Amino acid sequence: MEKQTKSIKKVSFIVLIITALFFVWYVSADRHTPYTDQARIRGLITPVSPRVSGFVTEVHVQLHSRVKAGDVLFQLDRRPFEIAVEIAEAGIDNTTQSVAASTASVKSSAGKLGVAKAQLDRAQRNWDRVQRVMKENEGALSESDKDQAETALLQATEQVASAEASLERAKQSLGVSGPDNPKIRRAIQNLEHAQLDLEFSTIVAPTDGVIESFEVDLGYYASAGQPITTLISSSDVWIQANLKENNLSKMKIDNEVEFVLDIAPGKIFKGKVRSLGFGVATDQTNKGGLPSISEKKGWLQDPQRFPVIISSDDAEVKDLYRLGGQVDVVVYTGDNSLLNAIAGFRLWLISKLSYVR
Repeated sequence: MEKQTKSIKKVSFIVLIITALFFVWYVSADRHTPYTDQARIRGLITPVSPRVSGFVTEVHVQLHSRVKAGDVLFQLDRRPFEIAVEIAEAGIDNTTQSVAASTASVKSSAGKLGVAKAQLDRAQRNWDRVQRVMKENEGALSESDKDQAETALLQATEQVASAEASLERAKQSLGVSGPDNPKIRRAIQNLEHAQLDLEFSTIVAPTDGVIESFEVDLGYYASAGQPITTLISSSDVWIQANLKENNLSKMKIDNEVEFVLDIAPGKIFKGKVRSLGFGVATDQTNKGGLPSISEKKGWLQDPQRFPVIISSDDAEVKDLYRLGGQVDVVVYTGDNSLLNAIAGFRLWLISKLSYVR
């Protein structure tokens, strides 16, 4: 009986030692080699929307097609936009003809003003001569001659004023001459707008990526500003690991990271910490666009988690990324060989278990 009691005590002591060691490891690892399975693949999603409205006449992609920036995705009916370009081109011709006619009107008005000024000059000289003759000899000219000369002067003055007003109206109608003429500028802008709409009738990929949410076929009427497909951009894909607040105490930018993807069981990939989150939404009234972190519910409140952004330069892993995919992550915050070795073994074991997940 005494021997059995000693054995129980010995086992209890060993269990207590193991528990204490496990507790010390857990507390140390939580800060030096934090691990989380609350990580997801994130990326940029671009809704592809036409900038003009029209019927789809050509479809160059399919669901999950890989595209490059500038690849043609859809073609809208070009005919209405080509007609608009032709109308705008005709508008430039009409405007230049109108401006030419206005120029001729200015020249004509200027010529009439010159004639009127010449007549005024003659009438003024004639009136001055009449005044001089009458001063020297009052009876040399009749009252009729005097009235006739005065009337001619007044009429010539009025004709000059009328010609000046006509010339001013013609100048205002013409505006600035040459390409700075407002009518010509407006006609050119109309043509540029029509050409731009024609260019926009060809819908191209804004960036490299994969086509998702694709339900468009020939004859579909695409409305300007309304998405017709979604492009998952491959220009930037990252892992968002939601780590506990106390995991961040020793974490820094560029810390080494290892992670496991469910899509590639048995493989461990490397990356680095790109950025650390500084705020999360804590209630339903948040209006600032802060990230919302789902919490596990249990008897004890789970510590607050913050997003840690992880990137990888591994070309192989970039082909394996699927937005929303689950990731297991370990961050190495220092050169602690023992904790790093244990964390690496733990992740290796998880990578093998991912075969049966």
